[in-house]
Amino acid sequence: MSTLLIIAILLLGFIVVFQIAKASEYVSVLKGEKKTFEQNNRINGFLLLAFLIVGLIGVYWCNELFKGKILGEAASDHGEKIDTMLYITIAITGIVFLVTQILLFVFAFKYQYSEKRTAFYYPHNNKLEVIWTVVPAIALTVLVGFGLYYWFKITGDAPKEANVVEITGKQFGWIYRYPGKDKVFGKKYYKDIDEGQLNQLGLKWDDKASHDDIVTNEALYMVVGKPVKLVINSRDVVHDVGLVHFRMKMDAVPGTPTTMWFTPKYTTAEMKEKTGNPDFEYEISCDQMCGKGHFSMKGIVKVVSNAEYILWLAKQKTNYAMSHPEEVKPAPAATADSTVTAAVNN
Repeated sequence: MSTLLIIAILLLGFIVVFQIAKASEYVSVLKGEKKTFEQNNRINGFLLLAFLIVGLIGVYWCNELFKGKILGEAASDHGEKIDTMLYITIAITGIVFLVTQILLFVFAFKYQYSEKRTAFYYPHNNKLEVIWTVVPAIALTVLVGFGLYYWFKITGDAPKEANVVEITGKQFGWIYRYPGKDKVFGKKYYKDIDEGQLNQLGLKWDDKASHDDIVTNEALYMVVGKPVKLVINSRDVVHDVGLVHFRMKMDAVPGTPTTMWFTPKYTTAEMKEKTGNPDFEYEISCDQMCGKGHFSMKGIVKVVSNAEYILWLAKQKTNYAMSHPEEVKPAPAATADSTVTAAVNN
């Protein structure tokens, strides 16, 4: 009942305002204000042209001011293709924007109210309708086609030599898992998750393949110039792996792993030199609203040389060793060093 009353009040208010506006218009005509109305109309026409010119200058100025400065150069091979598609889309839509806006404001000025002009009734034109329907449809089909082509490449099979890293999102942080020497991830089960026992992914310890898995919250490590495949999961709600510098993103869905792969082009050290920022770090962020701590769900991505990557891996403790310190004896330093040296040489 209250809803109907509110609707009735709004309708009544609209009718009252409409009637007052019409009455004001009639009064102004009777008072001889018609000439003032025409003068104001001409002024508004010139203001529209001024707005068009100033607006276009503003668009050009903003483009020159921020071009290439917000995101910088794409830091992955797939990112280059994403940027190319973006530039093509901006070029097409930019041309359409310029043409339509110029016509809109010029027509608003040229065809402003005049007693000497009557409206031309032009209800239908098959040729024009075909043109403005078919041309945009073809352009959008081409853009969507290229988008799907690159999407299937990004989410398709990664090269055999690609490093594989598992990323799991949780409120509000990231968990990274790297396979051990066997290059195989061990099984996991969400009911076995036990933060107190340092098993934050629920790895199944009866599966030997999980014993050499490395689990860390420190950073996501990648090798420059080498493909990396990301296997993405979520431990609670929907998150989204956002890698803005690489122009990559993918949803992290509970119970449904998603994947994507790409090849980093520059190490973190090289990007510090390219950007002139000694504090530069690649960033992983959550691009899906996931709760009140969403803003803090950021992480660091380290792109390093192959030797640095192997050395970093060699220094990490396996998740099994962290969860069962009494069962695992630390390897002698000499053995660890020789292992790293042999791996680097290989």
